[in-house]
Amino acid sequence: MISITLPDGSVRQYPEPLTVLEVAKDISEGLARNVLSAQFNQQTVEASTLIEEDGDLRLFTWNDDEGKTAFWHSSAHILAQTILALYPEAKLTIGPAIENGFYYDVDFGDHSFSEKDLAAVEKQFLAFAREKFAFKMRRSSKADALAFYQKENNPFKVELIENLEDGTITFCDHADFTDLCRGGHIPHTGFVKAVKLLNVAGAYWRGDETKPQLTRIYGISFPKQKELTEYLALLEEAKKRDHRKLGKELDLFTFSQKVGQGLPLWLPKGTALRERLENFLKEAQKKAGYEQVISPHIGNKELYMTSGHYEKYGADSFQPIETPAEGEEFLLKPMNCPHHCEIYNARQWSYKDLPKRYAEFGTVYRYEQSGELHGLTRVRGFTQDDAHIFCMPTQLDEEFKKVIDLVLYVFGSLGFENFTAQVSLRDPEKPEKYIGSDENWDLAETAIINAAKEKNLNYVIEYGEAAFYGPKLDFMVKDALGRKWQLGTIQVDYNLPERFDLSYKGSDNELHRPVMIHRAPFGSLERFVAILLEHTGGNFPLWLMPEQVILLCVSEKYEKYAQKVLNQLENNEIRALIDNRNETIGKKIREAQLNKYPYMLIVGEKEAAENTVAVRSRAEGDTGTLTVETFIQKLSAEVEASSAKFEV
Repeated sequence: MISITLPDGSVRQYPEPLTVLEVAKDISEGLARNVLSAQFNQQTVEASTLIEEDGDLRLFTWNDDEGKTAFWHSSAHILAQTILALYPEAKLTIGPAIENGFYYDVDFGDHSFSEKDLAAVEKQFLAFAREKFAFKMRRSSKADALAFYQKENNPFKVELIENLEDGTITFCDHADFTDLCRGGHIPHTGFVKAVKLLNVAGAYWRGDETKPQLTRIYGISFPKQKELTEYLALLEEAKKRDHRKLGKELDLFTFSQKVGQGLPLWLPKGTALRERLENFLKEAQKKAGYEQVISPHIGNKELYMTSGHYEKYGADSFQPIETPAEGEEFLLKPMNCPHHCEIYNARQWSYKDLPKRYAEFGTVYRYEQSGELHGLTRVRGFTQDDAHIFCMPTQLDEEFKKVIDLVLYVFGSLGFENFTAQVSLRDPEKPEKYIGSDENWDLAETAIINAAKEKNLNYVIEYGEAAFYGPKLDFMVKDALGRKWQLGTIQVDYNLPERFDLSYKGSDNELHRPVMIHRAPFGSLERFVAILLEHTGGNFPLWLMPEQVILLCVSEKYEKYAQKVLNQLENNEIRALIDNRNETIGKKIREAQLNKYPYMLIVGEKEAAENTVAVRSRAEGDTGTLTVETFIQKLSAEVEASSAKFEV
């Protein structure tokens, strides 16, 4: 008998081998109709895979991330089939599923492929999909695989195969098309009912600027046309919310080629916004016992060799700066943690002094490839809301949970309510990626999992996503458009304290090693502002808005009264400005609405005579006439309500 254990713990037994799809049919016909892929004993398998031994089985539909991955991976195969059908001389390279959809990188040779060609490719793609070609996996020897692609004159696939071990190579066939593939497909092409090829971009082979440039075709597909229509509407909304567009419209930041790619320049309004975010977190950190520190923008190369950052990230950093002194080299700071270790090391601590919590809004620099730069979300210079906690092992659990409280406070105050926590652990298959002993890693990983459980977080475990020095708790936030972002991280680190020989004197009068917690609720201010802009569409919480009120004069005759109101507002810490241009009041209101001012106060003859203002809310429209004092009380109460205080 073959025993198959399902996710709910139930066990089904079968007298002989059977396919994944047959197991699904045994559970329910409806489930079988919707199964896209599966996982058996932690390995991705097809619905057609034959099960011949006992094991754990998970079945995936479109409602599962794994089901979508198989759907989009299979769609990449259909795209590749279409490309070769329409462009027989093209050379295929790789075509993975991505977070939303898929892409395929293609060498079109002398042909110049562009977005005007996408419609014809889409049409043929759907024609192939309707044929319901079955996806079938098969094994191949390395020699046969090499011979196939050498005959096809495809150097890209040959290079991939040369780096694979014989006995591990598989192909996927459908119709008369075959492609090198590790697996994970839907049963047949007919599941794909709708497709949109979104855009064409350039990409270097294997991401290396010294290698051939390819054409990358991005696409997305769905099992229903209705879902594609909804997704395209969402894309249009995302374009309106693009932080690069809103940042320009709201005068928050800019970029300059003369300054350099990936180095944002913050304009006055954006700088004020950043300062409010910084002060918001500084206030909470002060209550939680953090001390502010400042470290330089550069450090001796030896510092980052000690920490391990140079070994792991040296290739992605700006190159060393040589000084006039022979053999002396500095790096632009890629991380704040080595500097904080040296701040801790400046004196000997007692167990009575711990924990020490050092916080810094520290700017760091990393040399991102130019093709990967994107607005504020991917830059070369960015400011982290970094902090490092040095504590005794017995304090680790409590300190970690306190940091979780701080992260949840930040999310709640800024409207990020839909999130999951990701426990990011080592990849057990690649120990060379990490530093430190297995014993310390086990302690750190256990501490994070226990804290996530005790805080009742909705969490998942992801192997291979840890930092090189320790495991992490990453917070994956969904924005207003349903997109996932990684915001906020907490990391447990037993390794840097060893590498920097950190210590404290215990109650036994002996020296002991502290544990280190790395944390950054925002992650980086640049990326956080970008995501917040897109999440809110520029309609920030009232306490964070660059200007909360704009005064609109009916005519220049009432500018003096408007200035008096402005002074009253500013005396009550309400951010406001006056629009006294020689324009119609209707035009001023429309532009104020577009510029996302939460409140417009219209002042004319009646208001000046009665010491009142006509109030217009961006969200609700005209809300009536109030005395200036009453409006100030109302707005102050709203600001207070929108900025909850951190409770220790």
